[in-house]
Amino acid sequence: MCAAALEEYCGSVFWNASFLDREDPDLPVCVEQTVLVWIPLGFLWLCVPRHLVSLCRRTKAKTKHMSKLYFCKQLVASLLFLTAIASLGVTLGEDFGPDRDTSSTVKNAGVYYANPVLYAVTWILVLLCQEVVRRREGAVDSATLFTFWLLLVLCDIFPFQTLLREALKLGTINDVPRFCLFYITYGLELIALILSVVADIPPEDEERVKKNPEAGATFLSRITFNWFHSMVVKGYKRPLVQEDMWELSAKDSTSYLNEHFQHFMNLELGEARVRYQEKLKKKRVKNRDKVHGESFQNGLGKGVSQDVLMMVSVRKKENKKNNYPNAWLITTIYKTFKWILIESAFFKLLQDLLAFASPQLLKLMISFTHDQTRHTWEGYVYAVLLLVVAILQSLFLQQYFQRCFVLGMKVRTAIMAAVYKKALVVSNDVRKETTVGETVNLMSADAQRFNDVTNFIHLLWSCPLQIILSIVFLWLELGPSVLAGLAVMVLMVPINGLLATKARKLQVENMKYKDKRLKIMNEILNGIKILKLYAWEPSFQTQVEDIRGEELKVMKKFAYLTSVSTFVFSCAPALVSLATFAVFVGVSPNNVLTAEKAFTSISLFNILRFPLAMLPMLIAAIVQTSVSRKRLEKFLGGDDLESDIIHHDPSFDTAVSISDGSFAWEREAEPLLKNVSLDIKPGRLVAVVGAVGSGKSSLISALLGEMHATKGFINIKGSLAFVPQQAWIQNATLKDNILFGSPHEERKFEEVIEVCALGPDLELLPGGILTEIGEKGINLSGGQKQRVSLARAAYSEADIYLFDDPLSAVDSHVGKHLFDKLIGHNGILKNKTRILVTHGVSFLPHVDEIVVLVDGKVSEVGSYKSLRASKGAFSEFLDIYAKEQRNQNHSESEGSRDTADIELIPERDDAQPDCPLEDTVSATLKRENSIRRSQRNGSVRLRKNSSFKKPEAELNKGQKLIEKETMETGQVKFSVYMQYMRAMGWGYTITVFVVYVIQNIAFIGQNLWLSDWTNDAVDYFNITYPDWKRDTRVGVFGVLGIAQGLFVFLGTLLMAKASVAASRILHSRLLNNMLRVPMFFYDTTPIGRVVNRFAKDIFTVDEAIPQSFRSWLMCLLGVLGTLLVICLATPFFTIVIIPLAVVYFFVQRFYVATSRQLRRLDSVSRSPIYSHFSETVSGLSVIRAYGHQDRFLQHNETTIDENLKSVYPWIVSNRWLAIRLEFLGNLVVFFSALFAVISRKSLDSGLVGLSISYALNVTQTLNWLVRMTSELETNIVAVERVSEYTELENEAKWVSDTQPPEKWPKDGRVTFEDFKVRYRPGLDLVLHGISCDIQSTEKIGIVGRTGAGKSSLTNCLFRTIEAAEGRILIDDIDISTIGLHDLRNRLTIIPQDPVLFSGTLRMNLDPFDRFSDDDIWRVLELSHLKEYVTGLQEGLQHEVAEGGENLSVGQRQLLCLARALLRKSRILILDEATAAVDLETDDLIQNTIRKEFSHCTVLTIAHRLHSIMDSSRVMVLDAGRIVEFDSPSNLLEKKGHFFAMAKDAGITQDGITSL
Repeated sequence: MCAAALEEYCGSVFWNASFLDREDPDLPVCVEQTVLVWIPLGFLWLCVPRHLVSLCRRTKAKTKHMSKLYFCKQLVASLLFLTAIASLGVTLGEDFGPDRDTSSTVKNAGVYYANPVLYAVTWILVLLCQEVVRRREGAVDSATLFTFWLLLVLCDIFPFQTLLREALKLGTINDVPRFCLFYITYGLELIALILSVVADIPPEDEERVKKNPEAGATFLSRITFNWFHSMVVKGYKRPLVQEDMWELSAKDSTSYLNEHFQHFMNLELGEARVRYQEKLKKKRVKNRDKVHGESFQNGLGKGVSQDVLMMVSVRKKENKKNNYPNAWLITTIYKTFKWILIESAFFKLLQDLLAFASPQLLKLMISFTHDQTRHTWEGYVYAVLLLVVAILQSLFLQQYFQRCFVLGMKVRTAIMAAVYKKALVVSNDVRKETTVGETVNLMSADAQRFNDVTNFIHLLWSCPLQIILSIVFLWLELGPSVLAGLAVMVLMVPINGLLATKARKLQVENMKYKDKRLKIMNEILNGIKILKLYAWEPSFQTQVEDIRGEELKVMKKFAYLTSVSTFVFSCAPALVSLATFAVFVGVSPNNVLTAEKAFTSISLFNILRFPLAMLPMLIAAIVQTSVSRKRLEKFLGGDDLESDIIHHDPSFDTAVSISDGSFAWEREAEPLLKNVSLDIKPGRLVAVVGAVGSGKSSLISALLGEMHATKGFINIKGSLAFVPQQAWIQNATLKDNILFGSPHEERKFEEVIEVCALGPDLELLPGGILTEIGEKGINLSGGQKQRVSLARAAYSEADIYLFDDPLSAVDSHVGKHLFDKLIGHNGILKNKTRILVTHGVSFLPHVDEIVVLVDGKVSEVGSYKSLRASKGAFSEFLDIYAKEQRNQNHSESEGSRDTADIELIPERDDAQPDCPLEDTVSATLKRENSIRRSQRNGSVRLRKNSSFKKPEAELNKGQKLIEKETMETGQVKFSVYMQYMRAMGWGYTITVFVVYVIQNIAFIGQNLWLSDWTNDAVDYFNITYPDWKRDTRVGVFGVLGIAQGLFVFLGTLLMAKASVAASRILHSRLLNNMLRVPMFFYDTTPIGRVVNRFAKDIFTVDEAIPQSFRSWLMCLLGVLGTLLVICLATPFFTIVIIPLAVVYFFVQRFYVATSRQLRRLDSVSRSPIYSHFSETVSGLSVIRAYGHQDRFLQHNETTIDENLKSVYPWIVSNRWLAIRLEFLGNLVVFFSALFAVISRKSLDSGLVGLSISYALNVTQTLNWLVRMTSELETNIVAVERVSEYTELENEAKWVSDTQPPEKWPKDGRVTFEDFKVRYRPGLDLVLHGISCDIQSTEKIGIVGRTGAGKSSLTNCLFRTIEAAEGRILIDDIDISTIGLHDLRNRLTIIPQDPVLFSGTLRMNLDPFDRFSDDDIWRVLELSHLKEYVTGLQEGLQHEVAEGGENLSVGQRQLLCLARALLRKSRILILDEATAAVDLETDDLIQNTIRKEFSHCTVLTIAHRLHSIMDSSRVMVLDAGRIVEFDSPSNLLEKKGHFFAMAKDAGITQDGITSL
């Protein structure tokens, strides 16, 4: 019916089978005139309405300029319009023209009228569409138009060849006008297609496109990722740096994502909170009923207490379970990103469906080669179809992946930004529950988990879909015998599951050992100085080696498990096909295995393997993510800080007023400040005093709004500036730290620097005000940090200043200077309101008002005089503190403040950060861990505001304390691979390789056998199939399959053994060397960097390298095997291999170079995100006080954006590679099919099936091979980094050939002979020729200004620094001739800061178990620790926490004393502890030393002159020379250096006699 109508419309036959059933087929003209015209036009007409709507909507057209390209496009469309009119004219002319053939009554058919009209309308639509594209914001081309032109050109190929063939056959052209018009039209269409591929970039967008080429990429360039090409080429020519990264498009930027995410989050979270409240209500009601019921049964007497208990227990249970609004995060993510999700799902669906087209085409292809009677053109059609399907599949798959990975990146970004934003406003209740580390973890680990899951979230529905479709198609092929294969697959799942759970257990155990090992490593590196001084390295080395041994045992188990699961996994495909085929041929003799059946099934089984493997992994990942979800929901759903505690009412006449307020740190807690009422007039200076723990700092926190008000309120008039007790310093330049976001004004800045006494410090810092300050202010001393913190407040020009005891961290004369110039009545803040919390009694007479706090209540308020007179709490306070201060006098505590005396001696310059001032190194090591990440990646962080650059070249020697970490660039040297293989052992390496080759041969053999088997169907056509033959076929097939599995198992097993061996060797070499590296290495290398070698790099060597090495080998052999099989089947194929290999090689090299560098940039730019975050969390109160939350939010956004700039290109680079490789793979498929068609006469169908089903598999393997190569290269760098540290030069031997006598040193005489020393080669001398004799049992005090070389002297005795000239003799033996351990074991030091290691108390005293318990109890008694230790449950086995955290500083110092007593050596060096110890402990230590070490030579490095007034002689050092050396009384009479110091410290001649 339909055909008849069409035939009338065309005036010719619509369809006739004879058209195709010949060697040179063609389509009927009617089909070409109808169907092939309607396809492209229909597509355009469907898409046009969307475009035209926008044209109508925009009333005033933006006068966007008209480019030449636009004119060309419109010109072509207009010409096409004219051709359509012309062809209509021809038809009209023929039917109604003056010179028509009047004899014939036959008019032209309807189609000759309809088509020109259709075309004319279409060209008008095209003209309109191109105008719409011109007006659209940011559009450079149109996907619709491109697809339309492409379809049109493709569909018109058929009439193109029909007309040509007809003309050639007849030798003349029948219908000249139409013939000419058609070819003109076709030419114009081709031009239009080419024009539609070119981007039309308006001039105003050119800049933007330069910064982000994606914005100017055309549709074609976007689907092939061609726009990324320039980045890849650049990355190949030279290593990429952060400056090469492109701008992000606005939709990918953090601020945009955050805004959207926050919008949905607030909605969802609001609903969740409501749900949560309702749930609580229900629970309460239910509990009340329950409790009432119970209380009746128990009689009323018990009822009440029962009731209370019940409520308490219920509350506890509630707290344990989710006591926060939950189940809102996932919906928020969904709502924020639902469009990307829907798009990617659409692409995935298309790709899944197309995946099943290939096996069907393969089936057709095989049956075609099988049947020699069919026409050759069919084969070519199938080959082309295979290519088209494969290309479409690639395009869809890459679009899907691109969207999913970008989605993952966006989810991670949104979560990171949300966590950061939340951290700025989070209340103290929530803050108490999560440590800084945990919050950073939310940002790094948990956000990353979400990222990983969203990458593959669609597999949740796609896997089941693929499984169902595969089973359906398989059933159609083989009938019910599929179930056998399926059963095998299903059985594999629980086996894999079992192995996975076992593996996870081992993994957990492994992590336990890893943490333990890293904890010890961290301590060793933090306390490396102490280890060296006590010669304790061997003890700790064995500790680490033991843990490492356990770890490797677990690793070995894990590796064996892996090899079992690999065995199962590699046997699976073979077993599945074996089971299926065996059942199939065994069920009935009529079932014969043909090539079509066999190879179609095998390619379907290959499709099935992927979802079955992925599902369990995906489910495991989702389970892990749900843990992260809970943690994130708990944190993000927590309560915010209440913003309404503090009122800013300008009508009050006081600057600060608290009316009857009680404040607590948490909602439920007891208030710390009770009933406080306080009024402070503007411009007053108020001091707040009180004993320790009376709530002074809490008062400041309450004023900042950090505390929870239980009653009352606070009013503050004006802005705040806040100086915390512990200075908070950012990792930025000194200038940025002081400006803190305010604009720079030179005069004001100079004044602030002057007032805060920072002038002299600036001269010492290498870069002046542009010096980069490390994290936590690490390259500043305590006093400097505090002064920078004060400068920040002074510069901020606030109305009210809160000082939380800032003056205790600086020495007295600096404190006085700060008080006078800054805080006091003549300071620059004299007109502001100032609240000063202080312990310094000396400032109190100079303040307007004093507030005295006792146990959280205000006990007195008044001026100094009135309070002194009233004899209340204040005068008690004064008595206590004045006594202490008299004792300490003002030498307060210069030691730890390494700038103590800089103001007095500004002209001296040897106090550069490099010659550790007053042993800053040990201080630095404590503060260390992450020094200056900023310097590590020097290239990456250029300071924006350093407008005037100092010439970099002339960095003075010693300006940079920290060496820059080398970032490897370029290709990894082959020697590194050799090094790893050497560590594995050559025997192992070669065996592994051979075994894998054999496995591959078995695999190919199995498939060849199968193709031979399928040929039986031809040989035994219509004859019964003999049983023996069937059994042989099945048997051999099975054996070859199992052999494969066994060889893989063997290979993996050997590989596991080898890699564990390699791990063991590499780690023990590294550890061995790190303990023997000289001390100055640790002074110049951040500990984090060394720990990283032990953590990340060793982890890579342990786990990642063996994995990627194995995968790489298997991929490589797989690809080679495939190519071999195709060449066997169709020898022609060898011609194509060479060009393909060349292209492949280039793509791979380009990609690896770029991808590797992008990876590095990603990890380099990721660390600032986390360090900025932890910095923010630790400085929250300061940021909130100054009200700078927004600035920090913005900074966080830019930091994340910097990171995204390298993550996004990395994602695209993977797609760029994949699409190119998949095209290569598709070509392999195409050529193998093509050659199969060409040489089909000589081929049997089995081999064709084999070669094409192999080729279909090669695409993925190729892609994997490049990925694995790149991964292996990235991972092998770890070996390079580890070996870099195993080749560092060592210090002198621990034990040398010349051994000192057994009892040496007997007398303890020390002689220095013209001794000179420098810290490192190339630096100046620190000691300039010291000569002196110290007799046996003398007590020597060593004094001198900061940086005079006091600590260097002790370091030389222990040879942590080696002599430059001269020598030291101890009992006439030159110490440089004996082994280090022989020397260090015979000396004893009590170090300045007590370092303890985690372990038992006993281990901390005697790590080698050389002494009996009695000895240890004896020294504990002497060091006044006995009663403390006996009071502990475990006694000597008491566990000391990391860094000795669970002991007080005093107890730690006493333990160090106990260590010294235990060693009983004749020479004791006492590096006097400064502010660490209270006066009591100090006395204990001094007395014990006097008594117990009376028979020893004692050298004391003193910071407080009191302690050395009773020495036999005092050595005064200045600038590395001895300037005075005599008894204290003689020195005082001399009125020299020592006298000046004594006068500073308030010690006079008569003061001594009283001592």
